[in-house]
Amino acid sequence: MIETERLVLRRWRPADHAPFAAINADPRVGDWLGGVRTAAQTDDQIARIEAHCARHGYGFWAAERKADRRLVGMIGLKFHEETPPGPCVEAGWRLAHDCWGRGLATEGAAAALAWGFDHLEVPEIVAFTARANLASQAVMRRIGMVHVPARDFDHPALPADHPLRSHVMFAARRPGQ
Repeated sequence: MIETERLVLRRWRPADHAPFAAINADPRVGDWLGGVRTAAQTDDQIARIEAHCARHGYGFWAAERKADRRLVGMIGLKFHEETPPGPCVEAGWRLAHDCWGRGLATEGAAAALAWGFDHLEVPEIVAFTARANLASQAVMRRIGMVHVPARDFDHPALPADHPLRSHVMFAARRPGQ
């Protein structure tokens, strides 16, 4: 578990499924995912996240707001074996639309990044998003990541003509390196 001023990043609970499904079903969130996700897809995603946590000891954690104990999304780290973008450790986040623009993604992502460098033997942690997602790129910059244009890629899960296919890669190097 990771605590910040306003958030708790923790393992998933059964009670998190419905609120996370609502986040994934919001078209404003889905705009950056290539479409909304169903409740069944959300359940599958949480199962994959939990399996990743069991295997690696970390993952995309449930992000709970301390003030009201509301699940507001997910923030954390994921190991990618496949290329692109891996092999690498990715920092990522997804928040409920009403939580955008409040600094929660930056706060949680900075904590996840610090946790990663404290607990994982990796030279860097990366983040990536659609080229058009300027808000996520701003979070990446605020947590000290730098755009690495040579590592930008077309997302293989999206069709060639999809507007989100072109992705940008950012990276943060281990402090002191």
